Formats: sequence, C-alpha cells, structure tokens
Amino acid sequence: MIPGSPRRRTLLKAGGTLLLSVISPLPASAAQILAVRVWPAPEYTRVTLENDTNLKTEHFMVPDPPRLVVDIEGLGLNSTLKSLVAKIEPNDPYIKQVRVGQNRPNVVRLVFDLKEEVKPEVLTLAPVAGYQHRLIFDLYPLKPVDPIAAMIEKGEWSTVPAPSTPGNQALGEPVAGTAPVQIPTPAPVTPPAQQNPVPDAIARMEAELSGLNGTQPAQPVQPPPSPTKTVPKGPAQKVTRMVTIALDPGHGGEDPGAIGARGSREKDIVLAVAKRLKARLEQLPNTRVMLTRDGDYFVPLGTRVQKARKVDADLFVSIHADAFVSPTARGSSVFVLSEKGASSSAARWLANDQNKADLIGGASYATADKQLASVLFDLSTTAQINDSLKLGKAVLGEIGGINRLHKAAVEQAGFAVLKAPDIPSILVETAFISNPEEEAKLNDDGYQDKLADAITKGIRRYFADNPPMAKSRQT
Repeated sequence: MIPGSPRRRTLLKAGGTLLLSVISPLPASAAQILAVRVWPAPEYTRVTLENDTNLKTEHFMVPDPPRLVVDIEGLGLNSTLKSLVAKIEPNDPYIKQVRVGQNRPNVVRLVFDLKEEVKPEVLTLAPVAGYQHRLIFDLYPLKPVDPIAAMIEKGEWSTVPAPSTPGNQALGEPVAGTAPVQIPTPAPVTPPAQQNPVPDAIARMEAELSGLNGTQPAQPVQPPPSPTKTVPKGPAQKVTRMVTIALDPGHGGEDPGAIGARGSREKDIVLAVAKRLKARLEQLPNTRVMLTRDGDYFVPLGTRVQKARKVDADLFVSIHADAFVSPTARGSSVFVLSEKGASSSAARWLANDQNKADLIGGASYATADKQLASVLFDLSTTAQINDSLKLGKAVLGEIGGINRLHKAAVEQAGFAVLKAPDIPSILVETAFISNPEEEAKLNDDGYQDKLADAITKGIRRYFADNPPMAKSRQT
C-alpha cells in the first residue's frame, strides 16, 4: 500500500475512532434507591432514602401552601422510590402527602406537601452497621416542641399530687424503716402595718378650705393600734414537691440497637420496658415521668440529655438490652459515668458500642447548641457521679432479686448519654439480648413487669436515703 493513500487514511481514521471509544468513559448508570423509610415523631419527621451511592441534592421551600421541594441528581425513578407515597401516615404531624416524579432526565423531584412550615435538615450518611448510603431529610417545626408543654397536652403533667397510701408512699418517704426527712417551711412573715399620712400640701389646702367655710379643720382619725398576736409555734411544715424522672429507652428509628438470634430488636424491648416503668412510677404520689422517646423514632444522644434538663429532671434512667460477641454472656448490669476510664474492658467495649448510636441513627451537630455540646463532651462533676453510684447501687440490688447479675457491683464507663452534669444518671442493661435464653425472657411480659417493679423499688430506696432537695417546683 502506498503511504498516504486514501485507503490508508481511511483505516487510520477508523482505528482512531475505535481507540477513542475504548478510552472514553461510559455514561454513568443511574443510582438505585434500595429502601425508603418514614419516621414520624412529635419532635420531627424523618424521611430516609437508602441507596447504592452518594446522591447530590438541592432543596427549597415554597410557601402558600407550604411545600418542600427536593431535586435528586443522578437518580432514576423506580418502584421503590414510588412506594414513598404510600408510606406517609395520616397522623404524620408535619407531612400531608408526597409527590414523586421524573423532573428532567436523570433528575427526580420530590414534593412534600406540608401541614405547617418546617425547617428542613439534609444528612448524607456513609455505609454503617448493615446500611448502605443514606440520604436523610429531617423536617423540624419552626418552633421546637417544648417537652413540658407536650406532657401537659397529653395529660401527663398534672399539678395535682396523687394521694399517698400506706403502700404507695411518695418518693422521699421512708422505706423499710428509714426515718422521714422533712424540709421545714419558714413561717410566713407579716409585713408591718403601713401608715398613710396626709401630705403637708393637702393638709394645708384642707385647712384653708375649712377657714373659708367658717368651720374647724377636721381632725385626722387615727386607727386604733392593732394588738400583737402571738402565733403558737407548731411542728415544721413539710414541703411537697413534684419529683421528675426522665426515662430514656435506647436507640429507635433508624437505629434498631442490638438484634437477638430470634430477630428481637433492642429498640422495641426497651421501649416496652420503659412504658411499664413509667406507669409504675406515675402511681407514686407527686411523681412525673418523661420519656425521651415514646415511639419508634431516633433521638440523638445529646438531645436525650437536653430533654431531661429541660424538664428539670431529678433522675435520668437509660434502658438498654446488652449484646456481646459471645452468645453465652448473660446477666443484668447497671452503669454510671466514669471520670477515670472504664471499670472493665467489657464496660469500655459496651460504652463505645452504645456511643455509636448517632452514627447509626444519623445525627447532625451542625446546629447543636454550644451549651449542649459542652454537656456532651465535658466530664461531669464528681458530685453527680457520686449520686449516680448511690442510685445505681439501689437499682442493681433490686434487679439482683429477679435476674442473675453480670457484675455484682455498679460499673463505670464513658457513656455519652450519662453526661448531664446536674442530674444523677444511670444506664440499666436489662439482660443480654444476644443470649437466646435471656432474649426469650426480655420478650416475656412477666419478666418486663418484674424489671419495671425492681427499678421502681430501687428508685424509691434511693430517694428514701437521699430525699429530693427543695426546689421552686412545688405543689
């Protein structure tokens, strides 16, 4: 073949085209939505899209009526994503309905029709704990839910104390022969009688008017002196005030917690135990109970602490169900915070495992309150830990009567959820859900009742030895 001939040039051109087609990147395939989940809750509603890769999104609000519009790039519309429409519940506090459609090639648009204006937060989470990539939309009300107002609305924050009966003493009253501690009320101070003399200017005017009329000025009438009353001293009056207890069922929503061999989820069991415990504590006079979550939704660790502080809680009790790599591990435990490291390698392992909840459940610290951040990451005071140890010992002693104890003493580790500096806080590991025998017990209504009874007795015993101090919250 003659160099430079037309045929040679044609072959070279064809070869170059083939080479370019080999080295040029192929069009990227659209990402796939693997699962959609919706978690409605009083504090916020969470929408989760689980997918096989990172997704780029844009979102904006539209008023009148309020709507949240989300555009997701690199995504094709599939049946899983379309199923999001049917997952919106009628009782969702913030979402009325959602519409899903292909807005333009390779871009899917979601339109959330809202019941009120919201403040959206968008999170992207890397694969963790069995989840693949997740795109999360948290829809918060413009005015955050006040936990006290929410309890009042539900009828759980009555100002009328329940009557005390011989078998149902208020917290702080004697248990098993302990002596009651009374907080004396100071006697009311009667202010001295105030004199109301007529000003000199007015007196002169009255005198001048009396002279013009030919009458004598009126003499001011002096009130008779009040006799001094002697109030007999009686016994010191007892101040009755409401005791507030924050119960914290661990995990929830995107974070199932530990899962047993039979498929039991820690988040379900601890919520059931917490509700039973709440019912028993509320039978005690002058006792209020707040749940950090009362349904299947996720609450970040810091928010749990913050909610307890907002209601001025006297105690914080976090409820969990242990899991370990070995299915033979068994027994109940009680933990408090440690200033100097974990009391055992197992305690350290458990604390690290529980502190991963925010990674699994999905929490954003971008808008976290600075005071809350200091509460989360600073060590608590020695006084709080000492009180927590007393509470933990009382509760552990009662639980030991219904189940084998994993350790005979209260253990300590750096649990983030126990770091409220002004609230005695304990974490109760009810049993090992990873142990098949104990998993069966945790699912048993009778055992859950025994757990609730034991923790209640432990709390009562703690308050009998450590009566709640007087506060402004009184009845």
